[in-house]
Amino acid sequence: MVQVCLNGPRGAADGAAVPLTPGSMAQAAAEAVAAGATDIHVHPKTPCGRDSLSPRVVAATLEAIRARVSVPVGVTTGAWAEPDPAARLARVRGWTVLPDHASVNWHEPGAEEIAAALIDLGVGVEAGIWSGTDATARFAVSPLGPKVLRVLAEVTDTQAAETSARTLLTELGRAHGRPVLLHGEDAGAWPVLRLAGRLGLATRVGLEDTLALPDGRRAVSNAQLVTEGLAQYGWAQRSS
Repeated sequence: MVQVCLNGPRGAADGAAVPLTPGSMAQAAAEAVAAGATDIHVHPKTPCGRDSLSPRVVAATLEAIRARVSVPVGVTTGAWAEPDPAARLARVRGWTVLPDHASVNWHEPGAEEIAAALIDLGVGVEAGIWSGTDATARFAVSPLGPKVLRVLAEVTDTQAAETSARTLLTELGRAHGRPVLLHGEDAGAWPVLRLAGRLGLATRVGLEDTLALPDGRRAVSNAQLVTEGLAQYGWAQRSS
């Protein structure tokens, strides 16, 4: 599986290619799926471009994207969108249109409560396990571990990304038997994507994770990143 991560916490300062409105996210999603993406991860935005967990904002984003594509669509529950754990939980419980899945960063306060609420709602949980945090230790003893949809092994190290990725995978171990999606960010995005290909793991690519193509040129769209990502992923599998 190659998931497209359409925008992340990026904003207008990151360039016009980053989709910030429901309409532009839907267009970007349709183009990315046409390029080969089989799953979508998106950060719903307020009109001023800030990440939001508001039921109204989440609903508008999901409805717009689903009008254009039929693949699963997931959203973030990142603490930066709502720092107070209780308020974040209330937002999630108030969603009127549900995503197919939602990422939960296991190192953030209130992560297990958010994950439990999502599971109760019938929403798949992507357990975000960030390198350089205590998320692996927390997830290893979590009773919710076997219930998550998959594990997002998120490599935050951009300098020695492949080494950090291998360390993170070792720390995860069996990951409660759940599928693992391995990805990096910025300068680490492409090395980690190729490693995922060699290891036969799911991965993701998109403007959330990198604004640049492997040769350093600025990407013009999520679809372009998906096309290149699939080529790099397949090349890595063939060369392993």
